[in-house]
Amino acid sequence: MRLKFIEPLMPTLVEKPPEGEGWTHEVKFDGYRSQMIIDEDGTRIYTRNGHDWTAKYRDLVGEAKSLGAESAIVDGEIIVLNEAGLSDFGDLRKAITRRQQDLYFVAFDLLHLNGHDLRDMALEERREILASMIKPGRRIQFSEPLPGEAKAILHLLDQAGLEGMVSKRKDSKYRSGPSANWLKAKCYAIDEFDLLGVEREAGKPAFALMAERGTGRYVGSAFVTLNREMRERLWKRVQEHPGTAPKGVMKRPATQWVKPGLIGRVKHLRGEDDLRHASLQDFREDDTDGRG
Repeated sequence: MRLKFIEPLMPTLVEKPPEGEGWTHEVKFDGYRSQMIIDEDGTRIYTRNGHDWTAKYRDLVGEAKSLGAESAIVDGEIIVLNEAGLSDFGDLRKAITRRQQDLYFVAFDLLHLNGHDLRDMALEERREILASMIKPGRRIQFSEPLPGEAKAILHLLDQAGLEGMVSKRKDSKYRSGPSANWLKAKCYAIDEFDLLGVEREAGKPAFALMAERGTGRYVGSAFVTLNREMRERLWKRVQEHPGTAPKGVMKRPATQWVKPGLIGRVKHLRGEDDLRHASLQDFREDDTDGRG
C-alpha cells in the first residue's frame, strides 16, 4: 500500500516552557521540518507543506534502509551541522545542493509502522518504538529527550547558541495542524541591522524599522526600549536626516524614514527569517561608510 503524506502537527510558540512531570523536552533544531515515508514504492521525503523533495535528499533516502521497516512514516528535521556541532540553517541550502553527505535526518516521532497507524498511541510509546529502530552512528538520528527542569534546559540551550526547545505532552496523540500539546520556546539572539526609520504615534509604543546588513532586505520592526536620552538622540537623528522609503516597504502615516548610516543592535528570537519578539537595545553611527 502506498502511504500518503500526513499534515504535520505544529507546535505553539510560548514565552516560557511548561514545567511538570507530564512533559518531555527536546532540542528545537534549526533545519527543514520533513516527513520520511517508507513503503513498497521505496522511500520518499516531503517538506512541511507536502512537497516531494526526495530527489534533493538522495543520500538520506539510502539511509532509510537502516530503520529496518517494511513501511513507516517518520516525522523529523533535516539539518546540517556547523564547525561547533550546532544545526546551521544558513548552511543548509548549500549542503542540499553541494554536500549531501553532510545532511542528517533527526527523527522525533513515528506516525505509522508496518501497516499500523500509531497516531492514537501516547507520544512516549511512539518515541520508544522509534528509538529502538534507529542505529547509532547513522545519519538518521533520534532526537533524544533532555533531562532536567524546563527552565534550566532552556538556559543551557541558550548558552550553547541553540535555537530553543520543544516541549511535548508525554501522553498526547498525534493530531495534524496547530496544537498546544507541543510547545516551542525560543532563545534570543542579539544582532546588528541597518536602521531604516521609525514608527511613532502618540500614545502608542515606538518601533524601529530594520533591514539585513549588506542586502538591504527589510526584516521587520523592533520595539524601541531605549532610555529617554537615547530615544531623544534617535528622534533627532531621524528628523535631521530624513530618508526615503526603501523599495517594497509600505509606508504608514506614522513612519519616518532616515538616511542610511545608522546601525541598530536588536534582541530577537533565534532561527527566524524575519524579526520576531524584537526590541532595539542600542544604535550607533555606521563608521564604515566614510562619514567618520
